[in-house]
This record gives sequence, structure tokens and C-alpha cells, in this order.
Amino acid sequence: MTEIEKYSYKITRKIRIRIPDIPGAFGLMATELGKHGAVLGDITKVNLTSHYITRDVIIFFDDEKQFSDTISDLEQLKNYKIISIEDEVLNIHRGGKIAVTPTVKVDTLSDLRMIYTPGVAQVCNYIVDHPEAAREYTSIGNSVCIATNGSAVLGLGNIGVLAGMPVMEGKSVILSKMANVSCVPILIESDRADMIVDTLAAVSKTFGAVMIEDIKAPLCFEVEEKLQERINMPIFHDDQHGTATVILSALLKALQFVDKKKENVQIVISGAGAAGMATARMLLEYGFKHITICDRKGAIYKGRPENMDAYKHSIAERTNIKGERGELKEIMRGKDIFIGVSTANLVSKDMVRSMNNAPVIFALANPFPEIRLGDALEAGAAIALDGRTINNCLIFPGIIRGTLDAGAPRITYSMKFSAAETLASLAGKHDIVPDFMNPGVHKKVAEAVMQTALKDSGLHAEA
Repeated sequence: MTEIEKYSYKITRKIRIRIPDIPGAFGLMATELGKHGAVLGDITKVNLTSHYITRDVIIFFDDEKQFSDTISDLEQLKNYKIISIEDEVLNIHRGGKIAVTPTVKVDTLSDLRMIYTPGVAQVCNYIVDHPEAAREYTSIGNSVCIATNGSAVLGLGNIGVLAGMPVMEGKSVILSKMANVSCVPILIESDRADMIVDTLAAVSKTFGAVMIEDIKAPLCFEVEEKLQERINMPIFHDDQHGTATVILSALLKALQFVDKKKENVQIVISGAGAAGMATARMLLEYGFKHITICDRKGAIYKGRPENMDAYKHSIAERTNIKGERGELKEIMRGKDIFIGVSTANLVSKDMVRSMNNAPVIFALANPFPEIRLGDALEAGAAIALDGRTINNCLIFPGIIRGTLDAGAPRITYSMKFSAAETLASLAGKHDIVPDFMNPGVHKKVAEAVMQTALKDSGLHAEA
């Protein structure tokens, strides 16, 4: 496990500091860091003079106050000087993470005349006569739109479209790297479903598929439903369907480890937003029987009078078949599986201890989980994983690639089931999910999705 992975919950800073070139000088600095609870990372020598050594030091902090207090005390050390402080995360985002670049060379006038006027007219006229060819002779067939209104970004909430753009760019990088798909982020500053749908419908012919991202529930449900009615192309809400699919995959593998059956396990889902609702629906469609969803008011049950909407009423018809009532800590008693897609630090060790034997804990709240994995394991969990391991980035590149390759008009449950089963099959003997950085994983998921889509449409893939 790398340092960045180990301390992913902490703030990372690179400090360039000049220290006296005498025995014990670095130890004094390390002691000062230790007093504040800061954690040392990589150390690199930058410069050496007759009296001083300048080093770049990576330091991990719990929060901004700890960072401020630590730096303040370091500055008080005699003959030590902080030269610069850099935010490594901000540095990597500077200038943005994506760009539109050509796929053809333009080295001569002949090249120019082929890709632009007069040669391009030949392609335009061909598409007039054969509209379906636009997918082949333009970027449309390999491009997706990724749209957000910034109302539910990661675990940060309603931070707006500008602050949501780094996430859209990040997903674009993943799609490009792992699936060779071009992605264009679109920021829509509106909380009205009709305006979001009208905007995306108006630009939809530019793309082979539309992804909607980080839109709060229940608005995201309405946007997806209305948009899918308006346009005949795949609509994919990763917060719903990507998250649900990767959870299903991880759950299939986890059940093998604990030797339990999907028809018998008792599941509690914490969080009734996009991810929680979609996960419940997908697990039900796959054959899981016993699922209870909890929101801020506790268990959702049929006829609950408060904090309900049309979508919660609908899911209440299919979940919590025993009609359980109460807070999360009460609902977790005797359950086999906890799936958290809610808020940090909701689950205690005692709540895990109250579950059935060998419970499975998926604490996926972002950026901080419902319970720290070490605490869950100490409390008796057979498996405990968070969003660093069970992450939708494992699944959405393959789903999108396979959907585009098949020319599918929709992304169906059968396509998502194929993606989940394939991903589970690619995990190592002792792993729940495979390595995200292995391009072969995404390729095999894409192939499975494409084959299922073609089978659903009665077509075959070419040999």
C-alpha cells in the first residue's frame, strides 16, 4: 500500500524547509511534527551548503487547523526556515486534466485540404445520404457527454458546477485511459429537471451516450427518466448505476468468502439517495430478497408518514418485507451485510458486533466511510472495505465502452449484470475486486457488456 493510499483521508502538503546541517537537526523537526500528530512522508534532499540542508518533505495532516498549528510551531524553530508550501493535489489539477486534441496529422496543405475544405464536403454529403454513418466518420460514436449541476458532488454536497468540474474531468481521464472514450464535461447551472433535460436533449446528437453525474436525489431520478424518454440513446447515471453495479460485483465475491446465499442474506443499506436506491433496485432484480434501506429518519417502510417522496414510496413497496422500524443501529442487528452510501462515522463497533456472524461491511461514504475499516474488523467483520476499493471507476469505463461498441440504445439490467459478474470473475483468489489499473479488466468488462447488448438485440458480434 502506498503512502498516498494509506493516508488518503489526510491533507497532503509538500514543505520545502531549510534546516541546520548538524546532527539531530532533522530529528528535532520530526519531533515537532510528532507533537502535533502530523505524519512524515517522502523526504528528498534539494540542496546542501556548508551550513544548511534544504529538503522537500511530504507531510500528512488530519485537518487545516492541525496543518496551521504545525507550520506555526515549525517556523519558531531557531535557524530553520520554511521556503515554500505546495499543495500536491492542486498542482496536479493546475490547467485542468483534459484537453481536446486531434486524432489526425496536419503536416501539409494536402492534409489540411483532406480534413477541412474542400475534402470535408465529401464526408458531409455522405452523411446527408447515410445519417447512421456519422457514428463512423465523426467522433460521435466514441464520445460521451458527462453533465452535472454540482448539487451532489462526492460527499461534499451541493458545491456548485464550478467546484464539480474537477470530478467531471477526473471521470473523463478514466474513460480516456481505460476505455479509449472521449468525454466532454457539460456544466448546467440549474436545479430544474426540465431545463437540464432540455439542455442535454439539445446537444445529444453530438455524442454516442450521455452520462449524468453528481445531481442530487430525487432530481437525478426525474432527469434520467425524462431524458431517456426524450432521446433514443444510452443514459447512464454513474452515481446510481455504476455504484450499484460495482457493489453487486463485490457482493457476489464476498458471499463466496462467507459462504452465504443471496436469497438468504439480510442486507441493510444506509443512504436513500441515488446510490442507495439504485443499489437496492439492482440487488432485488438480481435475486436478493431481504433488503432494508435507512435514511436520516431510520428504516424506510411501507406507509411511513415522514420524509418520504414518490421514489421512497415506490422502493418501500419492494423492500423491508418485515416492516422493520427504528434507527440504523436497531436495523443493523442480526443483519449479514451493511452497505453504506451515506455519511461518515455513522456506524460504531457495537453496531457491527450486533450483526449476524461473519458480517460483510461495505462502508462507501466519500470521502470518509461510515466506519473505519480497522474498527469494523476489530468488531468481528469478516470483510470490511471502503470506497477506495469498491469504486465505480472499476465498472463505468467498461460499461460505456461496451455500450458504444454495441451501438446499444439503452443500458439494461442484463448488461449491468454481465459487467458485475465479469468484474467479480476477474478478482484474484483472495480479492473482492480486481486491480483498477489493469487495462485488461476494463476490456473484458466491455466485451461482456457488448456481447450481452448484441444478444439482447438479436445481433452477433463480428469475429
